[in-house]
Amino acid sequence: MTAPLSIIFDLDGTLVDTGPDICAALNHALATLGRPPVPPDDVRHMVGHGSRALLARGLAESGESTPALVEAGVPAFFDYYGAHIADGSRPFPGVEAALDRLMAAGHRLAICTNKPAALAHALVAALGWGERFAAGLGIDSVPAPKPDPGHVWATIDAAGGVRGRAVLIGDSIADVSAARAAGLPVIVVGFGFSDRPVAELGADAVIDHYDELDAALLRWQPV
Repeated sequence: MTAPLSIIFDLDGTLVDTGPDICAALNHALATLGRPPVPPDDVRHMVGHGSRALLARGLAESGESTPALVEAGVPAFFDYYGAHIADGSRPFPGVEAALDRLMAAGHRLAICTNKPAALAHALVAALGWGERFAAGLGIDSVPAPKPDPGHVWATIDAAGGVRGRAVLIGDSIADVSAARAAGLPVIVVGFGFSDRPVAELGADAVIDHYDELDAALLRWQPV
């Protein structure tokens, strides 16, 4: 590939299957509030808008969900998740090989996630990915996170990229909406945590394995 890009990745459900650890943390927090657990498959469709939104949706599964209840559950969620950041989380198949190919081709790689930055950095470190990404911005790194385009632009800037030469890779409507608002092309993975069929997200391309990413990016690679 030629003409290097800034390739901005979502984290949860895009690069890493964090479902097991997020589910465990959510259910731990719900238990402290006297609520029943949420099944793992249901949790996968609640992720992508931040931890408080996840807690609110988890509470709503079994009854009342109020801002006060969400805030009451936040410390338990973060304490547990921080201590179990990568117990069951694993990269999706082909991710690491794809990242290596993109780096070798000269592309700038960065992470734009609605996970708190400290937890995102802890996960990246636990996976041994510290040298792969030029920047990583979380939900608390900017005034307004995805789907606000400023989150994407700030990530590109932090990575030393050019805003007009970037592609976003994600798995949810928050990712697609952020890319559209930022005026960027967007590719979604078909195996992530979307709360709706990926065909309905309106992305420029869908990949079902990271072996397909190189070909999907070629349309934005002028020779």
